[in-house]
Amino acid sequence: MSNAHLTRRTLLAGATAVAVGAATGTARAAEVPTLWEEFRRSPVTHPQIPYVGRAGYRGGATRFPRPRVVADVTDFGAVPDGSTDCAPAINRAVAAAGRAGGGTVTIPPGTFRIDDVIRIGDSGVVLRGAGSGRTTLYATKSLTELIGVYGSRYGGDKSSWSWAGGLLWLAPRARWDALVAAIKDRAWPFEGWTGNRRDEWTTLTTVAPARRGEGTLTVADPARLRPGRLVLLRLADDPAHTLLQHMAGGGPGPAAYSWDDKTKLTSYVPYEWPVRITRVHGHRVTLERPLPLDVRPEWDPRLTTHVPELTGSGVQGLTLEAVQTPQSPHLLDKGYNGVVLQCAYDCWVDDVTVRHVDNGFGLVAASACTLSRTRVAGRGSHHPYFCREGSHDNLIEDFTIEERTVPAPAGTQLHGINVEGLSSHNVWSRGDMRMGTFDSHRGLPFANVRTDITVNNDGRHGGDASAGPLFGARFTHWNIRVVNGRAGLMKIDGLAPYSATVGINAVTEFGQIDVPDFTGDLHSRLELYGTTDAVRPRNLYEAQRALR
Repeated sequence: MSNAHLTRRTLLAGATAVAVGAATGTARAAEVPTLWEEFRRSPVTHPQIPYVGRAGYRGGATRFPRPRVVADVTDFGAVPDGSTDCAPAINRAVAAAGRAGGGTVTIPPGTFRIDDVIRIGDSGVVLRGAGSGRTTLYATKSLTELIGVYGSRYGGDKSSWSWAGGLLWLAPRARWDALVAAIKDRAWPFEGWTGNRRDEWTTLTTVAPARRGEGTLTVADPARLRPGRLVLLRLADDPAHTLLQHMAGGGPGPAAYSWDDKTKLTSYVPYEWPVRITRVHGHRVTLERPLPLDVRPEWDPRLTTHVPELTGSGVQGLTLEAVQTPQSPHLLDKGYNGVVLQCAYDCWVDDVTVRHVDNGFGLVAASACTLSRTRVAGRGSHHPYFCREGSHDNLIEDFTIEERTVPAPAGTQLHGINVEGLSSHNVWSRGDMRMGTFDSHRGLPFANVRTDITVNNDGRHGGDASAGPLFGARFTHWNIRVVNGRAGLMKIDGLAPYSATVGINAVTEFGQIDVPDFTGDLHSRLELYGTTDAVRPRNLYEAQRALR
């Protein structure tokens, strides 16, 4: 994605905002909302706006590393002729970089056919093309063909390739091997940080009570903790579901909600939050991010191990184009999927386009990763972006979802920028969505931010009823330009508890219309309604990062 494209998109967004203001008669001078002034006074504990100022790779680093070049795929037999299967050569080059302890694998300009998954399974390995307009990986087969049918662990005839896996797949080598083995055995796995059956962890230490927003924990035994170590903060729910209530903001509405029958939601608990330790001083342990939730004794809080993470790896400067096939009926995707990060921490994707895919860019149990200058194009996707299975603290910025190039086949669905499955503190910033919606796919995602985005709101959200609420607490939509005036999932003050909608043009309910999951006062806020781009700061994430 070039600077010229960014300039055109910015100008388009500005023109859209002016047009909306002119049409509604509500154009305003720049205004600072009360919510921002409140947030500045208590940035890590505000009741409606989450603190996301450290989201993304290395706490929101603006530059990605450029490790030394250790291999070029052509030296391993890759040929940019568009017809030779180059997947074995590319995977050999990537594996060699892993054995070398990391480094960059380059792909020169041209079209490289791939008849298999490209796997990055070692930390510190970067796959770098010559630019998304110059290097293309042309994928000819689906994940169903390459790995096998992937059923849902929740039953039915759904294909899990509808929300999992990528033809360019970044995941720790052992984790990827275990997942593929389980799929081939039809033992449909959990996909997160603690293994296929969620039992691959041990306790490092128990944790004393603490409050959301604190940056230091008191632990019972610091012996196995050290600066730089990645650990999981693990919180289990109690029989009264007070942890889930806390994620929803607490109070009478969440207390009255029926949690017991939400079996898909309860399968996501315990809540697992990966975080690096920055300091150990006696029994006091400092974390690199503030706590996302309270830590209470009734939730059996502890720091645990997890499967070895993938860290410091990335993909840059290429297009992944799948052979063009008709989009499959809803939830029956074959797995012509794009780029997925799984059990990854401090990894990134930059200047990457995916085309003609079932699902575009995925974060699956991935945390502290950045997707920058990414684009979904071609015949139309089920999930252009998906963020699920407990993915936290990720940043998706300067992203584009293009208009589909062919009409949507009957029986298909379009979502958009998806978040689900207790995922929290993720940010979508500076987006150009020419189709899709702000898809909160149930599963009680909480404390996520969408900011400075232009959207033609023509998608629908999904989510099984057993997955529970659409929103938890502290969802924020800030400076959103809805070009077709559709309210659904944009203006959320009537849907999301303890949340905020700030700086959105006037919108109307039509199409898919939702009712709140929780009864009573939602304690949600609405400011600068009926305008866009008047709100200051214009981009909530950038303003929070500047406060650090």
